[in-house]
Amino acid sequence: MRWTRRLRLCLAGAVAASALSAAPVTARAAAPRDARLTDLVNPFIGTANEGNTFPGAAVPFGMVQLSPDTGHSTGYDYSQNRVRGFSLVHLSGVGCRLGGDLPVLPTTGDITQTDNAKYAAGFRHEDESASPGYYRVGLDSGIRAELTATTRTGVQRYTFPATDKANVLIDAGQALHRTVASTVEILDDHTVRTAITGRGFCKDTLPYTVYTITRFDRPFTAYGTWNGPTVTAGARTGHGGAYLRFDTTEDRTVEATTALSYVDAAGAAGNLRAEGGRPFDAVRTAARRAWEDRLADVQAHGGADTLRRTFYSALYRAFLAPNVGNDADGRYTGWDRRVHRTDGFTYYQNWSLWDTYRTQAQFLALLAPHESRDMAISVVRIAEESGWLPKWGYGTVETNIMTGDPVTPFLTNAFHHGLLKGYEERAYQALRRNADEVPPATSPAVGRDAAPDYLARGFAPYIQGHEPAKAGHSDYAFGGSATLEYALSDAMLAQMARALGHREDADRYAARSLNYRNLFDPSTRFFRARDTSGAFTGPWSPAQSVGFHEGTAWQYQWLVPQDLPGVVRLIGGERLANERLDEFFAYDQLLKDPAKTAREVWVNGPYAYYDTDKYNPQNEPDLLAPYTYLSTGQPWKTTDVVHAALTLFTDEPTGLTGNDDLGTMSAWNVLSSIGLYPVQPGYPTWGLSTPVFDRVDLRLDRRYYPRGALTVTAPGTSHDTRYVQTVRADGVTYERTYLTTAALRSLRTLHYTVGPRPSSWGTSAQAAPPALR
Repeated sequence: MRWTRRLRLCLAGAVAASALSAAPVTARAAAPRDARLTDLVNPFIGTANEGNTFPGAAVPFGMVQLSPDTGHSTGYDYSQNRVRGFSLVHLSGVGCRLGGDLPVLPTTGDITQTDNAKYAAGFRHEDESASPGYYRVGLDSGIRAELTATTRTGVQRYTFPATDKANVLIDAGQALHRTVASTVEILDDHTVRTAITGRGFCKDTLPYTVYTITRFDRPFTAYGTWNGPTVTAGARTGHGGAYLRFDTTEDRTVEATTALSYVDAAGAAGNLRAEGGRPFDAVRTAARRAWEDRLADVQAHGGADTLRRTFYSALYRAFLAPNVGNDADGRYTGWDRRVHRTDGFTYYQNWSLWDTYRTQAQFLALLAPHESRDMAISVVRIAEESGWLPKWGYGTVETNIMTGDPVTPFLTNAFHHGLLKGYEERAYQALRRNADEVPPATSPAVGRDAAPDYLARGFAPYIQGHEPAKAGHSDYAFGGSATLEYALSDAMLAQMARALGHREDADRYAARSLNYRNLFDPSTRFFRARDTSGAFTGPWSPAQSVGFHEGTAWQYQWLVPQDLPGVVRLIGGERLANERLDEFFAYDQLLKDPAKTAREVWVNGPYAYYDTDKYNPQNEPDLLAPYTYLSTGQPWKTTDVVHAALTLFTDEPTGLTGNDDLGTMSAWNVLSSIGLYPVQPGYPTWGLSTPVFDRVDLRLDRRYYPRGALTVTAPGTSHDTRYVQTVRADGVTYERTYLTTAALRSLRTLHYTVGPRPSSWGTSAQAAPPALR
């Protein structure tokens, strides 16, 4: 089954739901339960309404994500209907320009344009389809384009009309980011090589270079290159792009394989030798099998067809990144701009850590621990090779986008899951330096740039509009949220230090983890940023408060997972804390109409981060907030809020309410649907809430989870029957609202009994997740 699309634009101006079908519309409502799991995945989810996903072809964690670009800043926008090219690099759900390297487009006739915005080809969603590892579209020119991928190559198949002027345009000079330099070389009558240097993201970055080589399955009959608007027939080199011409009067199909490397041209050629050479259909079949195997680790039973499609589509997106960074020969370009070689591990890159440390890191530790270990080792290698740990890394460079210290909970999470064996001290020393120092001026990293003030004063002061001397964001510009993020990271580092026997460090970091208290304003009972004089910033409104990155004081007040009991005491006790939570979630309205409350009260637009006093489930700062009720004696409200938030995920292009951020929101969906959520990111604590499926079977890696499987059951769970009555772990009554990873490793079954009304389960003081000391 593949998903075909029909766009319907709402006259009010918003992108409306689109019809999704895989043949007759009736087949959608009655998808067979024994279908392949890839048949349940809709890659078009999130391609509208700034979800910024891509519908093209990739394999799990692949270096290549071959997908159409329609003119949107991050690649594909479902509301647009012209393809500028099919390019090699996309990141799922990013919010700024990135990737889009080497757009390729088939055309017919003479070459009269070199700007892909002008030679772009029209298409209709009725003639477009996608499934994991495969994409197809019929262009208005009469050409059919198909895409598939391996880890390091993208494979294209173009079916042309009968013509002696069938062209493939390879554009080295245009991308989603800013192209600094590019070269294109026609090596022989089958092969084209390029080198592309680009820079940019949300802010300018250091330049990085990608190398490609494209091999066609048949010789071209003519060729040329272009520089700017000037096309030179017969030229073999250029800086803009190249056209390759084929005679398709009899054989109408042209196939091409493009290999990518972040190292050099030899690396691209080696990747082509290692992964190229197979016909399109064989590559497509292998890509589907890779996805089937990956998705089969989670077998969900029960639930409506729409729920299952939404769930498996989220599962698919959560496995798209981080991405393999080393070539087939083990070489990779480090952040020190030097070439290194792996030694028994796969090197990964692309680190949206401010987002992924909250959900996706834990998701991968549970469901892909082998790859997750290599990802953690890769981060340690970045620190050792470049001198500093990453914050938001793309390819071979640091962007310094976003704030706080997200790499600490990312690595401490890996440590507590046993994924850093042999690297524990190396990781710890890098984390310790990151927590106590700032990078030198010669380093491209910003790190905790407000650390000197934080260490001396117990908070990072807010300085409006502060820009670092390097590219990226400054923690000083968001002193309120940076202080909370530092304190969270200190708490997680304290636990790692204690486990490794660094007692003095552990005590020091544990004390610093309470620095969140330095932002608490007793007069408002909210956290507030403080300026360089130490005064709380004003004028004051918790919905319009300054100093918080992509959020408000309302949303950040719950980002203290290391000490929620302390936060409750500051607010004034459980009763006042619960009243504030109820107001935050519009709980009375939620009970009457959960879906309407989620869509009309909580969500105010994909980038509406400020000026709100309500939960914002489309962005990261308060992803943990629904689980706060586990610590205030009202765990049933966690289920109410989580299940309402899950209604925002649908199987339509508008099925994400904001950026997916390299699988962060999708991992939130998957884990919350299963009923296991990481409530203390960076520490192995899983909060419990009612699953949305009757049964979920998790296939786990025995190297890390000796039981090899975990089954979570909740017979009869539904909108009307969603409250936990009892929980039984391997048949034994379980009263707490959380499990540890160690406990999960010993379990075979976790059974929820559910009912139509809240119960006393999990309401005792001993049931709540503990504070970290």
